[in-house]
Amino acid sequence: MEKMNQALEKMKMLVGMDVEDEETAPQQESSFVFMDDLNRNCTLSTKQRLYGFAICLTTGITCTLLSMLVFFNPIKFGITFSLGNLLALGSTAFLIGPKRQVTMMLDPVRIYATAIYIASIIIALFCALYVRNKLLTLLSIVLEFGALIWYSLSYVPFARSMVSKVVMACFDTES
Repeated sequence: MEKMNQALEKMKMLVGMDVEDEETAPQQESSFVFMDDLNRNCTLSTKQRLYGFAICLTTGITCTLLSMLVFFNPIKFGITFSLGNLLALGSTAFLIGPKRQVTMMLDPVRIYATAIYIASIIIALFCALYVRNKLLTLLSIVLEFGALIWYSLSYVPFARSMVSKVVMACFDTES
C-alpha cells in the first residue's frame, strides 16, 4: 500500500498538484491573489486533469489541422489556427494548474517569447476578424507560427541558443 501511495504522490507531482493536503498547507501571502483564488476554486482530481488536458489538446490540434482545409481563405484560416493555438496552450494549465502555467510563462527566461506569442495570436485574430485583410492575416499567422516555435523552444534547455547558432551559420555571408 505504501508503494501505491508513493506512486500516487509522484503522479500528483508530475501533473503539478500539491502533494500535501490543502487544509494542512500553510497559507502564504502572494502577489498572485487572483491566481491563488483560481487555483483554490479549480481543484480537479488527477483523472479530471488528464481528461481536461487530453480534450483541450486534442481539440486544439484538431482546430490547427482543420485550419489547413481553409488555408486559401486566410480569414477563416487565421481564426481556426489561432483558436487551435489558444486551446493547445490552455491545455497545459490542466496539467500544472493555471497559477503555475502563468508563473512559468512569465519566467524571465521566456517572458519575451510569451509576450510575442500572445501578441501574435491577438494580432492574427484582430486582422482576421476586424481588419479582414487577407495579406495582413497571412503575415500575422506566419508571425504567430514563428512565435509558437520560439515559445516552445524556451521550454527545452539550450534549444533557442542552438537554433540561433544554426540560423546564423546558415545566413553567414562572411565565409
